This record gives sequence, structure tokens and C-alpha cells, in this order.
Amino acid sequence: MSSSLVTPSHLEELIAALRCLPGVGPKSAQRMAYHLLQRDRAGALHLAQAMEMAVSNIQHCSKCNNFSEQEVCSLCASPKRDAGLLCVVEMPADLLMMEQTQCYRGQYFVLMGRLSPLDGIGANELHAERLVRRAKEQECEVILATNFTVEGDATAHYLATLLRSQGIKVSRIARGLPVGGELEQVDSGTLAQAMLERREVEA
Repeated sequence: MSSSLVTPSHLEELIAALRCLPGVGPKSAQRMAYHLLQRDRAGALHLAQAMEMAVSNIQHCSKCNNFSEQEVCSLCASPKRDAGLLCVVEMPADLLMMEQTQCYRGQYFVLMGRLSPLDGIGANELHAERLVRRAKEQECEVILATNFTVEGDATAHYLATLLRSQGIKVSRIARGLPVGGELEQVDSGTLAQAMLERREVEA
């Protein structure tokens, strides 16, 4: 028997739509759809409305490329931020983590990804030229805070080469032991990097 005879067409469309979410396969999408229709129709309507409002009203900040409801986001518009520092992160979630540390008061540029040729993400998708223009306009130090993965390191290397060729000062966040971490619980790669990036102890 055809599945279209068993499953209403609108339900099939809902299941197919839910599969656009990362990590959601056919079975998970089916369970979500059944749950929303059977147990939480009000939640389903609220989800649909929230998604419509977000897609209609959220854009990219013209300066930092982060998500924003205004042309220039509140962080970029704040006179309290240090314009001499520009921290480059991969995703908006990374920016939020940086802000939670409360140790950085500069500005940001969000790449919205990282170099990944297999996924079709190259320099154009990372808005590298936009980053260079912003850094030159601000005359700032660019801090590369991409993740310490193969793709993140490749992205940092590419951006560092591009920025330095334009005479822009570039630094990279350090990696090493986590605060409160014990040596026996740290992987050898992290410990080796912490040893390489050791600093002189000042009196």
C-alpha cells in the first residue's frame, strides 16, 4: 500500500520539512511530527509563528555578520567596545561563549562557518574580503578565535596569511590546559600544546 494513502499529504510535508534540521532523520522527524500534532498543537503553532517571524526579521549585521534585527547590531553600535580589537569566530554561539568570559571588550566578526571544501565552503562563503575591509577601516588587531579542529586551524591559517598580506596585525588565541584541569585527565595533544605555548613566570 502506498504511504500516501496511509499518511495525509500535509503530514508528509511536515515530516519532510523537519528533516532539514541537523541530525534529524526520517524516524526522528516522524516522531516530532506525531508529537506536535497529537500532544502539542499549540506548541506547533507557536513554533511555526516564531520561525516565520525569525526568517522575516533577522538579517546579518552589516559590520560583524552576526544575526541581528537591525542593520548594525547592538554590539557593533556600542561605544563601549574597543574598536582596536576585532575577534574572529566561526559561529554566533562562539561569540556568546566569548562574551560569557567577560574578559574581552573588543568587537567581532562572525564567519558563519569554516573552510571545508568537502562541504562546499570556501573563502567566498566566509566573507573573507569583508573581514579584510573591516580590519583595514578600523586599523585594529585581528584575533583569530576559530576552533582548534583541522578545519578551524586551516581557516585561521588562511585568514592570517590574507590579513598579514594587507599589513594587518594578527594573533591567535592560545590553546592548552583547561582551568582546574588535572594533567592525568588531559589528552596528550593538549598537554603537548600547553608545553609548546608555555610562558615565562614573572616575579
